[in-house]
Amino acid sequence: MGYLEDLMGKNEQIVLTTRQHWITIIGSLLINGFFFLLLWGIGVALATLGAVILASWIPLVVVGLLSLFPLWRLVADWLHWWNDAFIVTNRRIIQAQGVFNKHIIDSSLEKINDVVLTQSVLGRMLGYGNVEILTGSEIGVNLLKRITDPVRFKTEMLNQKEGMGEMDAFESKAKRTLNVAAPSAGDVPELIAELDELRKKGLITDAEFQAKKAKLLSQI
Repeated sequence: MGYLEDLMGKNEQIVLTTRQHWITIIGSLLINGFFFLLLWGIGVALATLGAVILASWIPLVVVGLLSLFPLWRLVADWLHWWNDAFIVTNRRIIQAQGVFNKHIIDSSLEKINDVVLTQSVLGRMLGYGNVEILTGSEIGVNLLKRITDPVRFKTEMLNQKEGMGEMDAFESKAKRTLNVAAPSAGDVPELIAELDELRKKGLITDAEFQAKKAKLLSQI
């Protein structure tokens, strides 16, 4: 089981996982890649020109050591990009940062007040943008910068928030129905049908569906 799966609570499931767009590391790739190739080009040239008066391997060793820095920077930037993830679950939004030292920011779906999506012309062409989440928690504002496919991220987040409302409404209806002295014969099947719709929408798992269905059937 991966690190993200370990963060999930009971009956919580990951709906969507994304990360920052590749444009955020293209600069590191070009710059560090350029210096890496430049250093090796200089090393080969010095080894060729200085072969008469110097051991030809000395410039290559020096350049090899120097080239480790841009190579290290490139690998480090890529690892940070790959491990910084934005996750939508059926309960919350998770922003996970860090390769070894992890920093996790949660935004509960029920506390989200508003969502602001910002995309430049280039962002619309390449498929990235900023999603600003306004919540009623202490964090207040959670800004997700240059994420891939922000429209899908925002849509999925709002769908899951709406789904939580549907689930709450179902639980309230089920509680009212089953608390009466003698529920009608059609009440429980109707509740099971509504429960199945929630399952089909991905708002509850198959295990949750079976458990709640068994509980409803026991009331007949």
